[in-house]
Amino acid sequence: MSHAGKVTTSDAELLADLNPLPSGLDTRLRDHLTFLIEVDKLKTILRQSPLAAAERRENDAEHSWHLALMVMVLAEYADEPIDVGHTIKLVVVHDLVEIYAGDTPIYDTEMGKSQVEREEAAADRLFGILPEDTGAQLRALWDEFEARTTPEARFAKAMDRLQPLLLNWMAKGGTWRTPGVTADAVRSRKAAIGEGSTKLFEAAMHLIDEGERRGWARS
Repeated sequence: MSHAGKVTTSDAELLADLNPLPSGLDTRLRDHLTFLIEVDKLKTILRQSPLAAAERRENDAEHSWHLALMVMVLAEYADEPIDVGHTIKLVVVHDLVEIYAGDTPIYDTEMGKSQVEREEAAADRLFGILPEDTGAQLRALWDEFEARTTPEARFAKAMDRLQPLLLNWMAKGGTWRTPGVTADAVRSRKAAIGEGSTKLFEAAMHLIDEGERRGWARS
């Protein structure tokens, strides 16, 4: 995993084990709080995308927050009617598994080969911390996002692809400048935007075309 900060736990233990919760707590509540403490690790998982507002990379928690706000602001551009609240749940949950699986850079084809296996195992482990019913609810959201069989999941995935594009635009290329990556490769990776919104897909292609024209992405 990619960590930043001073988290000292190994992958085998929970953050809550460092300072155990009081023994008098209700068992169900203890499991919920243990999970909420554990997902603080999401703030330490670095992504490849550069921030627009600072000279550093974003972390997964920042990414998830940004997607939730994008769902609220851009919902009117969805090709199909969506439940905004449910879509926000999807984007908030979708990257939690990277706490254990790590971030898989979109242009890293070698790491991508093991992504599904790593993330499935991470989902089993992470959502297993929770009481069975709560864990099943969050796991169902994660599975829905991955399957993209609902309008909400398709729009959530569109946001997941659009957000780093905006950051790379602000960085005048950003990860588009990764060795071996071409403008056509960027377009290919952004195709999922079109599954959720024709309007946003057209805007994304316009940004990539202009980035290529300016030399920020290889032709």
